[in-house]
Amino acid sequence: MRFDYPIEIEPLASEDGGGLLVRFPDWHSVTDGDDLAEALGAAVDCLEEMIANRINRREGIPRPSPARGRRTISPGGQVAAKAALWLALTEQGVSLNELARRLGHDSTLQVRRLLDPRHASRPELIDAALAALGKRLVVELADVA
Repeated sequence: MRFDYPIEIEPLASEDGGGLLVRFPDWHSVTDGDDLAEALGAAVDCLEEMIANRINRREGIPRPSPARGRRTISPGGQVAAKAALWLALTEQGVSLNELARRLGHDSTLQVRRLLDPRHASRPELIDAALAALGKRLVVELADVA
């Protein structure tokens, strides 16, 4: 799965302070910025927070809808990798205890850290956890829109 979410950008009315409003149709959420660069930066931050919140609450992450000509936003690599791990766990119905066992850990502390979007995890640890679930992470290089 690619975590590449479509966004819709529209100008804010001058009585609302101007700037740009960014809507996330798949998340039913919005953010804004004074100009395009600030609005896009806020959109990435907002998306990462929405994903982190879903992982922390142990909830599903919505799949991106087709872009259909709309600009898209993706989270940073660390958040995307942790979201991929969370999706693999939930899709397979594997508990944190079971993943810890598969990784040879006595407790779930390491697995909880791997899922914590605010904890900097080494990529090889995420790779090992994904491999224990029969998955692998694929990185793609794309131009900034």
